[in-house]
This record gives sequence, C-alpha cells and structure tokens, in this order.
Amino acid sequence: MFQVSPSTLRSLAPIAVLALFLGVIFLSSFSQNFPTMRNAEDAHPETEYLATVTDWKFQEYSTYFRKLAEDKGGEYAFEVLKRAKLSPNVDIHLLGHVVGDMLYKQQGIEGIKVCTPDFRNACSHSIVVGMLTEHGEGSLPEIVATCKQAPGGKGAYTMCFHGLGHGVLAFNEYRLEKAVDMCKKTGTPEYHDREYIECVGGASMEMMAGVHDRDAWEKEKGNYFKDSDPLFPCDAPFMPAEVRPICYIHLTPHLFEVAGMDLGKPDPAYYERSFSYCDKIPTSNVPDRQACYGGFGKEFVVFAQERDVRNIGDMKEPALARVREWCEFARDTTGEQDCNGYALNSLFWGGENNPDASFTYCAIAKNEEESRFCYEMLAQNISTYLGRGRAGQAVCARVPLPYRNICLSGPGN
Repeated sequence: MFQVSPSTLRSLAPIAVLALFLGVIFLSSFSQNFPTMRNAEDAHPETEYLATVTDWKFQEYSTYFRKLAEDKGGEYAFEVLKRAKLSPNVDIHLLGHVVGDMLYKQQGIEGIKVCTPDFRNACSHSIVVGMLTEHGEGSLPEIVATCKQAPGGKGAYTMCFHGLGHGVLAFNEYRLEKAVDMCKKTGTPEYHDREYIECVGGASMEMMAGVHDRDAWEKEKGNYFKDSDPLFPCDAPFMPAEVRPICYIHLTPHLFEVAGMDLGKPDPAYYERSFSYCDKIPTSNVPDRQACYGGFGKEFVVFAQERDVRNIGDMKEPALARVREWCEFARDTTGEQDCNGYALNSLFWGGENNPDASFTYCAIAKNEEESRFCYEMLAQNISTYLGRGRAGQAVCARVPLPYRNICLSGPGN
C-alpha cells in the first residue's frame, strides 16, 4: 500500500504546480509576412484564417503572432491566441511568451496590469523577462514588486519568478551557474525562498530549449548536457541541494531525447527508457527521485492535450486515462505514484484551472491506494491554494468525506 505522509504531500504540491512546458524544439526558421483577414462582422477575424492553417510549426506561428501584435497590439494578439485553432503539438505557453514580449515592448512594466493567467501565466512571465533584459540585475527589486501584481491566485506571485528564471539564464548568456547565483538573490524569508527555487526552475526549463536566445543557447548547451550522465546538470556540483528537485522536474524533455524520442512527436515507445534514468538517483534521495519521476506526469498532461494548455481543466476521461497509463511506464511503484501526483497538480494548477479534470483523474484511479493518494493530494491543493473561503469550500464539497478535513484545514481566505 502507498504510504503518504503530510510532509510528502506538502513537498509535492508547491513544486509540481509548474509549469511547464515542455520540451519544445524549434524545427525550422521562418520569416515572411502572413495575410490577416479583415471582416467587420468579426471582432477577431484572424481566427478564421488560422483555422485554415494545418501545417505550421512553432516558428511560423511565432512570426504570425509577433506581426499581429505589432499591427494590432499585444492585448489583441492575446485574444486571438485564446480563440484560435492551432496545429497539434505547438507549445501555446511559449507562444504566449512571444506575444508577451511584444506587450512589454509596447507598454513596459505597465503591461502586467492587462495580463491574465491564460497560457499558464505566459504574459506576466514575459513582462519580468523584458524588465531584466532591458534594465539588468539592478531591476530585481522592481521585478519583485511587479510580481506581486501578477494576475491569478495565491501561486501567481511565486510562479512569476519561474518566468523570471527564463530571462535570468538568457541574461547570463546561458551559463547556468551564474543564473543560479542570480536567482539566489530573489529569495525572501517571507516565502521561504520560494522565489529563488521557482527562478531556478525557470532557468532549468530555459536550458532545455533556449527559447529567448537560440544562438547563445547553442553555444553553451554542450557544457550542460552529457551523454555519459543523462541527469546532468541537475546532479552537477554547482547545483545546490535545495534546488535540485525543481531542476529534475524540468529535465524530462532532455531525458526523452536521451532515450531517442523526437519531442515533436511524443511516442510511448520511449517512455519506459526515459523513466529509467530516474532510477539512477539513489532511493535514499527521496526529494530528487520524487521530482524526477514526477516531471513525467507534468509532461504527460500536456502531451495528452497535444500541447494545448488553454483548456487543461476540461480534459475528458479518455485523455486522462492515457496519462495514468503512461505513468505506469515508470515500472516503479513509488515512481508511478509521483508521476500521478505531479500530473494531478498540473491539472489543478494552483486552483487556476477548472477542477473537473482533477476530480475525474482521481475518480479513474485503478485501485484504492491510488484513489486515496489522489484525493489526499487534491485536498491538499485545495487547502493550499483556495483555503477555507467560499471558493475553497465549494470545491472541497466535491471531495469524498474521508478527505474533506484536509482541504478544510487551509487558511480562511
């Protein structure tokens, strides 16, 4: 039987609300002007045009939305991105970063006031990245103040530092050691250094793909990925123990690649081998193993949606069942549990998503042990992010009675 302690639940919940994102490869470079349809009867006619596109990759969409933001403004481009039908397996979170970058150029720090939590907080992430890029390390105090305005629930502030981490790595020309040192400067006792941890998480994710400066990333990536050690750089001597787990959470795309999988075409045939690298972490090192196996759950949720993060909370049972099936490739009872736990937290996303998918995920657990673990995790998330206020009580009422006391133990609002 699964043994789930309160400390395990607490360690899983805040870390797994990530993000993230998720193994993007830029398959081609592309530049041309795209037609924009005009229709006086439709407030967002571009959605009609985009519905006719069936073969674009990330770079084509990136160019289109950057041009749209230039022509009609970043706010308008965000609205189109919310509505448009896009090709499968295009990372919409990162497209949100593209539009957010344009919004920062147009409105500066004030742009965060029009941001929403859509696309997993991509907008506010871009604002703080833009601030750091433009004003340097001296802007960190202002960035902290700006993150406190980030839209969303209780997790929005600390998740803002995940976005900052992307920029910190690019600012330091993809030298991860320097990025970790800069991230340390953001931590505060009030949040138990969570800003620092999330910042390193963002830097670790950025190291997987080089989104913000592809050329600089290409120059440095050979120093941080080793064929002889798939777990590098998370197990590197320069990576402090307190941030190794969040590094492992974002290492998953690299583990897929080491196993031979094309990230543009996720294939379950590679999942078991990818999981096997986590087993190289000693069983005595619970936090790192937990994060390594858990990172797969985060990725599987997005794979099941063909990387469309706009309606994760509305996922239906067939897609959710696939996530559970994929977690079984861990071939390790505890590893499978961690995979499912992080998948659940990705579905719940700090209370920002429709909770329906989270409840369905628990309802389809294959046995009593998995069911208990899932509902305890879900109740802990409700307690942490929604509290005992009206919203928290409404969601908590859906939790089976044996677990309801957990979610009612949260703060009063």
